Amino acid sequence: MNPDAPSLWRGPRWTLALLLAGLGTLGPFSIDTYLPAFDGIARSIGATPVEMQQTLSAYLFGFAAMNLFHGALADSFGRRPVVLGGLALFTLASVGCALAPSIGWLITFRALQGMSAGAGMVVSRAIIRDMFPPADAQRVMSQVTIYFGVAPAVAPMVGGFLFVHADWHSIFWFLAVVGALLTFINWRRLPETLHASHVQPFEAGNLMRGYWQLGASPRFIALCLASGIPFNGMFLYVLAAPAWLGGHLKLAPTEFFWFFCLSIGGIMLGAWLSGRMAGRVEPRAQIRRGLNIMVLATLINVALNASLAHPHWAWALPPVALFSFGWSLMVPAVTIKVLDLAPDRRGMASSLQACVGSVANGLVAGVITPLVMHSTLALALTSAAFLGIGLVAWQWVKKRVP
Repeated sequence: MNPDAPSLWRGPRWTLALLLAGLGTLGPFSIDTYLPAFDGIARSIGATPVEMQQTLSAYLFGFAAMNLFHGALADSFGRRPVVLGGLALFTLASVGCALAPSIGWLITFRALQGMSAGAGMVVSRAIIRDMFPPADAQRVMSQVTIYFGVAPAVAPMVGGFLFVHADWHSIFWFLAVVGALLTFINWRRLPETLHASHVQPFEAGNLMRGYWQLGASPRFIALCLASGIPFNGMFLYVLAAPAWLGGHLKLAPTEFFWFFCLSIGGIMLGAWLSGRMAGRVEPRAQIRRGLNIMVLATLINVALNASLAHPHWAWALPPVALFSFGWSLMVPAVTIKVLDLAPDRRGMASSLQACVGSVANGLVAGVITPLVMHSTLALALTSAAFLGIGLVAWQWVKKRVP
């Protein structure tokens, strides 16, 4: 924790949480906004469904690749320059997407969007731990998750509205405006929270030692798997939304918001409860409760999809929302444990945690989702497999961390 933290932010704690939520939200917001326009973009530029899926994969792999470096750069050059640089590049990449004349150019600029969008999410976690002790940091991280939940719920509605009333280009012009606005606000308000005594030298040997220490730590990897892989049990449905919601559940693009509202509502409720539990309930007990809720949601989801022949949104959506609730209940506590494994390299720890999750997200988007989105039962079983990986990782690591 930065010893000067009390003097760095004079306003209420919730205002800092709101500022950091804007940074963390940019990544998922730029995914959800254009999903309702998938088919329209494909028709406009002559792209196949597989090529359109690659625009999502390129974004997620770019997100994962740069997540390896955002935190390390922030540990050496400060939190503020990395955040502002990432926001500026995201804005320019969004303009490139809006002007893209072909699927090749769209994939390229989506990759640049992904490479830059992760800076805010990675660095914001380190900022929280710079500013607050563990219990307070968990409360702030929970507040960030609550605010974070609003944008993805709104994003598909905004994207659907823009697509219907303008065209798909307007979605990316909108993202460019969002990026420019966030750049200006953070330039004016975001403090530098990296204390001079915590600055890491930016040289290859030091960086490689840091990456090796974290990457070779079984505890670190297990915590990353416990937090990041179960997320894909929910994210799988976001990625398959055009086929799942539009094809299987027969919802119109403008009705996708039902799914996003329920799921994001689950995330926000779980995050709120996590903040209430911080400092009152032992973190391991909180994590166990979240995992138990996810197991219950998964069993219901698999049972319904295995026993009922014709899926209907009324019973298909609630289990995914319950799963989201369980995930957000446990993930703030796990994230604090990840950051505290490397107190002198919190930026790098946040980078590697995000990278593990993002690589998994990219594989799910580019490989797994196209293979299973044809069947609601296959989606449910794949979601259960992701949760199983997280459960095994947590069972192994829970007695090996403070």
